[in-house]
Amino acid sequence: MKALVTGAAGFIGSTLATELTADGHEVVGLDCFTDYYARDIKVENLAALVALPHFRFVEGALQTVDLDALLDGVTHVFHLAAQAGVRGSWGGQFRTYTSHNVDATQRLLEAVKTQPISRLVYASSSSVYGDAVSIPMREDAVPQPVSPYGVSKLAAEHLCHLYHVNYGVPAVSLRYFTVYGPRQRPDMGFHRFIRAALSDQPITLFGDGEQTRDFTFVKDIVSATRAAGDRGRPGAVYNVGGGSRVTINHVLALVGRLTGRTLDIRRLPAEKGDMRDTLADTSRARADLAFEPTYGLEAGLSAECEWLAARLGRSVSGT
Repeated sequence: MKALVTGAAGFIGSTLATELTADGHEVVGLDCFTDYYARDIKVENLAALVALPHFRFVEGALQTVDLDALLDGVTHVFHLAAQAGVRGSWGGQFRTYTSHNVDATQRLLEAVKTQPISRLVYASSSSVYGDAVSIPMREDAVPQPVSPYGVSKLAAEHLCHLYHVNYGVPAVSLRYFTVYGPRQRPDMGFHRFIRAALSDQPITLFGDGEQTRDFTFVKDIVSATRAAGDRGRPGAVYNVGGGSRVTINHVLALVGRLTGRTLDIRRLPAEKGDMRDTLADTSRARADLAFEPTYGLEAGLSAECEWLAARLGRSVSGT
C-alpha cells in the first residue's frame, strides 16, 4: 500500500499514519495546520513519524496543493482532513467549514476520479444524524444534522457518493462516533475534563450531564478505517461506534476515580448544535469490515489519562 492520509498531523490522522508505517506501508501525510488548535500539538503528533523512511510529510491545503503530484503512485486515500467542532461552526465561521470540509473534499474527489486507486475512505461523523433518528442509529436513517458542522460533513458524504455513482470512485464513508484516546484534540470533552482534573481546575459542563454518547477508542477507529481501505464496499456508508454509550455524568465520575481527584464541575446551559444522544448500530461494519471494538470505556479512558498526565508532568493517583 502507498497511502495518502489527509489531516495526518491531527488526532486520528497521526494515529492512523503511525500504524500504517509500523506495518511497512508507505505513507504520504498532508496537513495544512488550521488554527483550530495550536500548531505545536500537531507537530508533536508528527515528531516520530517524520523521521521514518516510509513517511513523507507535505504541508499544504487540499484546496490549493498540487494533487496530481501528491497522488502519484498512491493506492489508498484516507481523507481525515476537516475543520472540526460543532460549537464553532455557526455564523460567519461556517465559511471555514464549507472550505475545509466541502470544497476540499470535492477537489480531492475531482483529482482521484482518473486515478487507479483501490479505495478512498472518508471520515464522516455521527453529527450527520441529528436528534430525529431512532436509537441505535442506522445508516439507512434519514440524516437531519442539528449543527452547521454536521451539515458540512453530510455534504461531503454526498459528494463521495455521487463521485462513486458517476465516475466510479471507490469511496467509502465512515461515520465516527465520539472518538477519544491519546492525542485527542484539546477542545474535546475527555481532554478538557482530564486536563482540568489533573490541574485542579474547574470543569465546564454544558447541559445536565445526562446526555449520552457512544464513545469509541481511537485504536478501534483506526482498525475500522484500515478495514474500510481493504474491503469496504465502494459507495457504502458505515457506522463506527465503540458500544460504550454512557452519560457524561458517568464519564466525569470515571475521570475523578482514574485521576484520584475531586472534581469541581461548573454547569452551563446546553449549547446549540449539541446532540442529545448517540448510539451506533454497527451491524453493517461488523458484516462487511469484520469490525469489532476491542477497547472498553474505562480501559480507553485510563490510557488517555496516562497520556495526558505524562504530557502535563502530573501524576495519576486513581485506581
